[in-house]
Amino acid sequence: MTNARNYRGRTAGDKPARRVRAGYSPYAATSVVVASMVGTGVFTSLGFQLVEIQSTFPLLLLWVAGGATAFCGALAYAEIGAALPRSGGEYSMLSRVYHPAAGFVSGFISATVGFAAPTALAAITFGTYLASVFPGLSPTWLGAGLVVIATAIHATNHRNSSFLQSGFTTVKVIFIAGFCVAAALFADPGQPVSLLPQPGDASAVFGSAFAVSLIYVSYAYTGWNTATYITQEVEHPRRTVPRVLATGTALVAVLYVGLNWAFLRAAPMSALEGRIEVGHVAATHVFGPTGGAVMGVALALLMVSTVSALVVAGPRVLQVMGEDYPLIGRLGRKKANGIPAVAIFAQGVLTLAFVLTAAFETILVFTGLTLGLNSLCAVVGVFVLRVREPDLPRPYRTWGYPVTPLVFILMTTWTLVYIGLDRPAEAVTATGLILAGLLLYGLARGGPSRFGIRRSRVSAR
Repeated sequence: MTNARNYRGRTAGDKPARRVRAGYSPYAATSVVVASMVGTGVFTSLGFQLVEIQSTFPLLLLWVAGGATAFCGALAYAEIGAALPRSGGEYSMLSRVYHPAAGFVSGFISATVGFAAPTALAAITFGTYLASVFPGLSPTWLGAGLVVIATAIHATNHRNSSFLQSGFTTVKVIFIAGFCVAAALFADPGQPVSLLPQPGDASAVFGSAFAVSLIYVSYAYTGWNTATYITQEVEHPRRTVPRVLATGTALVAVLYVGLNWAFLRAAPMSALEGRIEVGHVAATHVFGPTGGAVMGVALALLMVSTVSALVVAGPRVLQVMGEDYPLIGRLGRKKANGIPAVAIFAQGVLTLAFVLTAAFETILVFTGLTLGLNSLCAVVGVFVLRVREPDLPRPYRTWGYPVTPLVFILMTTWTLVYIGLDRPAEAVTATGLILAGLLLYGLARGGPSRFGIRRSRVSAR
């Protein structure tokens, strides 16, 4: 999706060409952030939240709190991503801030859980929504088929979806806004939806169920850090990146609160509780069975773009790690046209494993836990770098420092602690994944010298 040439130069015999910097406009960059965030989570989370929370105010507060946390984390990522601009996300960040082992484990988590699991969730959601309209179809095999097709396409030609990013994002935003308006105008209210706290809501907000539900919400907001992956390619990044992060996250927060309000207004809690396809259930109550069927197909098609985007973006972490470590060097290979086909197929296999072997809720909680830990370490890195390398050039400094990164750290830590207590099986699995990453690092560490490859590439940029 990025332009390989940064400047349009001149050749002999040509008229002097105006030097133009290729990059993402503010609108395109914001579209990337929004498109990365609006995917599976918001169309599936409410059903799980309703199992433990049966009051509308805490349910909507979850999405406000999640948006505020994502906003604070995004500001911190903007600083560290601008100061350490190599691609690879947390893999590059944590390698420099802490130790190559931390970066390797982080990259291992990003490559597996960070992309393969969310791709699987989007694919399962696609299959579930489509099967809700056509009951004879299998959600699992529909999701698996979508993963196979997307993997095959993007391993041959990455341009198939790159030019459609802003268009798909605009369609998603219009679709969500339209559904909210329809729920306000045409729905027969399933129950009163209160925007103010009611008696008993305090215990729900400060209880373990609220903290656990934040995992579902934080997963839905995953993607707020996407702009840090394209910092170098955003026009006037020092001015634009903070605006893109703030605008994108705020827009998604508004859409998420509005959409969950629409779900709660459209359908009774009993009809939504425990359901993955809450969008289809709510649409059926608004438009009737026929309209609900049409909406179910539309929601399924929205997941296609999410799966496609993740299949394009995810393998880049594996590819960068392959460049650094000879043991997994095959993953760093590219085809003549620049497509990391080996990494794409590797992620495709991991994604299919998640689709075929794990339950939806298990993947969702496990993914939220591990990605939360990954992001927590990266945001703490802002403080570490400020102390250890005060003279490091920082094109952008975190707005509201130290309050905003501390808000993210405290909210994320609170959620992770409750998850560890409430869902020990997922916590043990996450620990096992970290240990597996450390073991693989021990086998691969004979590859690069410490920071040698990374620093040379950063300076070259």
